[in-house]
Amino acid sequence: MTWNLFLMLAWAALTNDFTLLNLILGFTIGFFTLWILSSRGAVASGKYVRRMRRAVSFAAFYVKELLVSNLRMASDVLSPKLRLRPALVAVPLSVRTDSDAEITLLANLISLTPGTLSVDVSPDRRILYVHAMDVPNGDLDAFREQLKGELERRVLEVLH
Repeated sequence: MTWNLFLMLAWAALTNDFTLLNLILGFTIGFFTLWILSSRGAVASGKYVRRMRRAVSFAAFYVKELLVSNLRMASDVLSPKLRLRPALVAVPLSVRTDSDAEITLLANLISLTPGTLSVDVSPDRRILYVHAMDVPNGDLDAFREQLKGELERRVLEVLH
């Protein structure tokens, strides 16, 4: 990360343009430079490159989920017949650390997604309670698996 920030600032200094867009461009160029150099063994930043790839992949996944969720909620709200099936779902967590950061991040990402809201965490931090405005076909297991298999798994991949 330090090398990438250094390359970003070097890019901005060389172009004499410290705007946000140019800093993002410099960060991206620095990342790809480190990626190429690490694949050739020139620098030992392979772990950083893998973590950044996971973070970018997660960001793309989450933006797609946000768009789909927004479209689904807009469709449900604008539909003349409301066929919502709300539910309060207990989602078992795979997180087994002492840090609450993973649970907090997961809960916030769920709450930011339209149609879902993280309500509470069990005292032993093994279950997250999520309110869903619409559980398709009332299938709670499929809803749990979607949260665990997609969102929670990807959050853990980025953080570990």
